[in-house]
Amino acid sequence: MEKEWNNSFDVVIVGSGNGGLTAALCAHEMGLKNVLVVEKSDLYGGTSSISGGGVWIPCNRYAKEAGANDSIASARTYLHQLITPEEVPYEKIDCYLENGPKMIDFLHQHTRVRYLSLEAYPDYYTNLEGSMTGHRSMEPVPFSADELGDEWRRLRRTHPMMHLAGVIGITQVEAALLVGQQPGWWKDVFKLFLAYICDIPWRLRDKFHRRLATGCAGVARLRASLLDRDIPLWLNCPMKSVITQDGEVIGIEVEQDGELRKIEARKGVILAAGGFEHNQEMRDEYLPKPSDHRWSAGALENTGDAIVQGLRLGAKMHRLGEAWWCNTISVPGETIPRLSIMEKSYPGSIMVNPSGQRFSNESQNYMAFQQDTFLRHTDTNPCYPTWQIFDAKFRASYFVGPLYNSKFRPDWMIPSSYEKEGFFATAASVRQLAEKTNIDPDGLEKTVELMNQYAESGTDEQFGRGDSAYDRYYGDHRISPNPCLGPIDQPPFYAVRVDPGDFGTQGGMVTNCDAQVVRETGEIIPGLYAIGNCSAPTLPCYPGPGATLGPAMTFAYQAAKSISGYQD
Repeated sequence: MEKEWNNSFDVVIVGSGNGGLTAALCAHEMGLKNVLVVEKSDLYGGTSSISGGGVWIPCNRYAKEAGANDSIASARTYLHQLITPEEVPYEKIDCYLENGPKMIDFLHQHTRVRYLSLEAYPDYYTNLEGSMTGHRSMEPVPFSADELGDEWRRLRRTHPMMHLAGVIGITQVEAALLVGQQPGWWKDVFKLFLAYICDIPWRLRDKFHRRLATGCAGVARLRASLLDRDIPLWLNCPMKSVITQDGEVIGIEVEQDGELRKIEARKGVILAAGGFEHNQEMRDEYLPKPSDHRWSAGALENTGDAIVQGLRLGAKMHRLGEAWWCNTISVPGETIPRLSIMEKSYPGSIMVNPSGQRFSNESQNYMAFQQDTFLRHTDTNPCYPTWQIFDAKFRASYFVGPLYNSKFRPDWMIPSSYEKEGFFATAASVRQLAEKTNIDPDGLEKTVELMNQYAESGTDEQFGRGDSAYDRYYGDHRISPNPCLGPIDQPPFYAVRVDPGDFGTQGGMVTNCDAQVVRETGEIIPGLYAIGNCSAPTLPCYPGPGATLGPAMTFAYQAAKSISGYQD
């Protein structure tokens, strides 16, 4: 077999998101100096780079440095109320909670990876015992693109919605301030634009600001650390198959420059290639309806390659019918949909189905809202198309996807294609707006009337909007008595179509605490590891911001320890 190999490495990693790059760095620092990362796309970073970059790790070093009062025991109590042992063995949750902080310490001590603790970003279920109102999630410290050299141009950028004017990356904290136009927001905007304009040397090189933030900043820090160690990352190199011998994984076959090449992995293969969100056939087979890959904000290259190989090898699968759900806004002319997270939470708007009725708490976390959509969607009472309804005051006060607000983008500047393609509508009355969007007029008028009553009383009698700390995080604290409730009564009125999207599928190969892939029989597949969205989730309930990247990076660390024999 040896003569057939085109290349040979200790460890081969498939996928270049946070999980894959963390695995490469940890393996190298743990003594395995001959490591390769292969990436299907011509850009590195995957969905990790598109994302907000948040990482949910209770009791991490940055939270401790900020004075957070947290404990592994309270995090465990919180998670046990959200996750059953049948969904995820509690020993794996314990493994995550114990090793997540160690992984962050390891990266901090050995690499350029740096995070900031999010003081005010709460867990998603703050009504539960053990939850925290901040300091469990981190976001990457902004990073300068010039530190990547030429590799800057091969970095997948964070979603356009996280850029000012499409060219200046903003942090999660800055985004919350800006989109809600909270007090002082314009000062931050002014400083960012001033820094951008005054950076003449970089302006001559690129239209984008050299300051990277959120997801691509996290990936950039990992990639820069790989460059420091000369760890190879091959782009345009899709995996075609996993190679086995006598039941053991010994390498992979890739396509490179139009040719098939066999790469030996002497000690292990780590699959970190994402989910199947852009494979419509797999979506149709596994996911609830309605489902369309065009509604997904995951990387376009995520078509389930690793999961398909896992199925071929007899790996046990779990939760293939789930995704990391989030409403998305599919804007005409844009290649990737926008996530609808903040817009629907602010006071003065509602989300309705074709009957004109609300069906969930708009201000709750995006995962739970989308799960409610599927729960309540039936053929006789569909929840799709879903429309966000708001008035002139809301439009003047908050950003809504590509509309921004009426101060930055008045109605006359909105492309006519938005209305022609059924994405956007405006009308002088609520009834006329309903007629334009094929929403039941009586139903919508009644719903708006109820919401106006709730806004006045401060109590959402249907869904409890504004009752939790998470609800209020994206509320407007200038509004009382409830920062999440506002009237819809000032014409003209507006509607934006919102799709039941996602930012990746959730299910995949079952793994143990070392990230080793498990067969249906319970035995491991020797030499094969899986992390991230091609593996079954550790935190399927999505307990807080960054609950996908946290486990991906933690079990990357676990995989590297298992392969290298490193003792922490």
